[in-house]
Amino acid sequence: MLSKNTSVVADTQQSLPPSDKGVVRGALGLAAIALVGVGLIYPLAAVGVGQLAFPDTANGSLVMQGGKIVGSSLVAQPFEDARYFQSRASAAEYDTMALSGSNLARTNPELRQRIAETTTAVAQWEGVDPALIPSDMVTQSGGGIDPHISPLSAAIQVKRVAQARGVEPSVVEALVAQHTAGKQLGVLGQPRVNVLELNVALDALSH
Repeated sequence: MLSKNTSVVADTQQSLPPSDKGVVRGALGLAAIALVGVGLIYPLAAVGVGQLAFPDTANGSLVMQGGKIVGSSLVAQPFEDARYFQSRASAAEYDTMALSGSNLARTNPELRQRIAETTTAVAQWEGVDPALIPSDMVTQSGGGIDPHISPLSAAIQVKRVAQARGVEPSVVEALVAQHTAGKQLGVLGQPRVNVLELNVALDALSH
């Protein structure tokens, strides 16, 4: 049987109106912690780790030439002069604010026609048989700013670049070899050549 005091306490608790003060306080506290932790501390920590562990990448992998920034090794750019290696074609016109691929299926007649026309043009430009043109020289990268070409695409361009610069092909071939990266971790992706870094190295030959 409940005592008189217990009954009074129970009646008092039942008569008190519900309050959301604790809920509001908790919600505000959680919001403050999330704002400071996720919105301030975490970004600062991530930036700090990036600057310490990967300073070049964290700052955009910028490429310098003559004390000036000429681009980023992560972003493709067009080269039209015969003295330079050519980058992959870009559906976005190398615009980093409009990254995109062609979004055309491999069976699309428009894509097939464009590849055929590009193959003919590249073969004439490089002075080689169209059958020798690698696929990455006549197709557009998925993101539109792929900074790399295949070693085979670089090899196709060696003769033209060497003639335009008046140097032996072996000199250009050596630079291509120096700027050819292997598979990531030895197993991921394919060997590749960074076009911007290779062209900057070519310009350094005359200095």
